[in-house]
Amino acid sequence: MNEESLLALQNVSFAYDDEEGKRVPVLNSVDVTIDKGSFVSILGHNGSGKSTMAKLMNALLLPAGGKVLVSGMDTQNGEVLWEIRQHVGMVFQNPDNQIVGATVEDDVAFGLENMGVDPKEMRARIDETLFSVGMEKYLMAEPHRLSGGQKQRVAIAGILAMRPSVIIFDEATAMLDPKGRQEVLLLARKLNREEGITIVNITHFPEEAIYSDRVIVMRAGEVMMEGQPSEVFSQVERLKEAGLDVPFVVRLRHELAAKGIDLPFVLHQEELVEHVCKLLLTK
Repeated sequence: MNEESLLALQNVSFAYDDEEGKRVPVLNSVDVTIDKGSFVSILGHNGSGKSTMAKLMNALLLPAGGKVLVSGMDTQNGEVLWEIRQHVGMVFQNPDNQIVGATVEDDVAFGLENMGVDPKEMRARIDETLFSVGMEKYLMAEPHRLSGGQKQRVAIAGILAMRPSVIIFDEATAMLDPKGRQEVLLLARKLNREEGITIVNITHFPEEAIYSDRVIVMRAGEVMMEGQPSEVFSQVERLKEAGLDVPFVVRLRHELAAKGIDLPFVLHQEELVEHVCKLLLTK
């Protein structure tokens, strides 16, 4: 594990017992590192092992084989478990499962109270984190009255207040409408760029991975592909074979290429439109 690595899975395996008591493998000899300050997306179908990886990174699960290291600390060392979980914050799929306070303020304060943070420091952190997620006007609002996207922002604020090194979004946009998904993704990118927080985004939406530094594709418990978004999504046929989709822009360009219309590889809609316009003007 080099100095830049914040999280490392070293030859990690994991399995669970089914209803008949049989061992069902979920991960098989997985080696993954997440560098400090990076934005990494982990893609894969249900059952690919991606959410299990997330829980291993936070020591919610322990590996059956291999090691999981967080800032050099082994998750199987019970003496550092509390410290590990202060380093790694988790945002889950259903925000209702993470919200525990009667008001937004109470919810953000909950983790800080458990940490024994001084009341003056707590006040400052609540105000600071709610402002950073754009929810400062909802301080005394009842969380159950908020939209899905707003609830996720409150959940993120509660984690941010505890000052983690990394935030893992475990399918955190899966239950949101397009507007809510966009809100959460923009916030994740902002936290990464402006606050330097390492982001790990576990998702099955390929569009969410476009702005990542690195994409890891999981298939049947193993790392199938990894690289920059352009490297991964340029392999359209290989992804299709694995039953995975690619961003709409990549899919459209691929279909145009099949019809003899050759365009440069791009990931963003604006760039594709620009290239198509140039091509039309030269006809």
